[in-house]
Amino acid sequence: MKSICIILSVFVIVILSVFPAKAQHTVFLQQGRIEYEKRVNAFARMDELNKGEENSWTEMIKKGMSQYQVTYFDYAFTNSTTLYKPGRDNPDNKVIPWQDAPAEKNIVYSRLDSMQSIAQKQVFEQNYLVKDTMRQIRWKITDETRKIAGFDCRRANAVIMDSIYVVAFYTDAIVTPGGPESFSGLPGMILGVALPHEHITWFATKVLVDDVKPETLKPPVKGKPVDNKGIRESITKVLGKWGRYGNSYIKSIML
Repeated sequence: MKSICIILSVFVIVILSVFPAKAQHTVFLQQGRIEYEKRVNAFARMDELNKGEENSWTEMIKKGMSQYQVTYFDYAFTNSTTLYKPGRDNPDNKVIPWQDAPAEKNIVYSRLDSMQSIAQKQVFEQNYLVKDTMRQIRWKITDETRKIAGFDCRRANAVIMDSIYVVAFYTDAIVTPGGPESFSGLPGMILGVALPHEHITWFATKVLVDDVKPETLKPPVKGKPVDNKGIRESITKVLGKWGRYGNSYIKSIML
C-alpha cells in the first residue's frame, strides 16, 4: 500500500511539471493591485472643439505641451471593495502651467457588495465629495479578445451619459467586477477602457498579486458633500456658459 502511495505521488508531481500552464489557469485573483495608464490626446480634443477651424491661439498652446497627456493611477481591490487614486508622477508630461486638466486627481472608492461609491473630485479650486450609487452600465459583450498586462481580455461595448461610446476589455481571471474610475459591472476586472470620441484611454500596465488589507481601502473624506446630480448642477452653473469647452469639461468630470 505504501509503495502504491509513493508511485501515485510521483505521478502527480510529474503531471504538474509537464503541464504547468493547465494548473495556472485554475488560479483566479480576488485581491491585488493594478496600475492604470491614462492617455488623453489633447491635440485631437482641441481640434474637435475648434471644429477644424484654424486657430493661431490653439496652435501656440500646442507648441508648449505634449500631444498625449499621460497620467498614472493606482487601483487596489478585494472581492468587494476597490480604491482608485492618483499614482506615480510622469515627468515627461508637458502641460501649460495654468492648465487644470479635469479628473486627473480623482479618488474613487467603491463597495461592490452594496453598489455604493464615494468619489473625491477637484474642479478648479473646489473639492467635491460625491456619494451616490454606482453607475449601472448596460454592456454588450463581444467575441473580440486582446491581451492586456499579460491577461486574456474580452471586449464589451456600451453607451454612458446618453452619448459617450465606451469600449472596455475585461478578464475573468480577476473575479472582482471593477475597473478604473466609475467603469464596472462586467464578469471580471476591466483592464482597458477607450472612449474613442473623447480621445481618452485607460490601460493596465501591470497587475500585482498583493495581500490587500481591507482597512487600507479607506474612502476619501475631503470636499463638499454632494451626489451626482448635485455636482452636475453646481459645475453647470459656471461651465455651462463656456459653450463646447464647458460641455467637454463637464463630461470629463462626470466620468
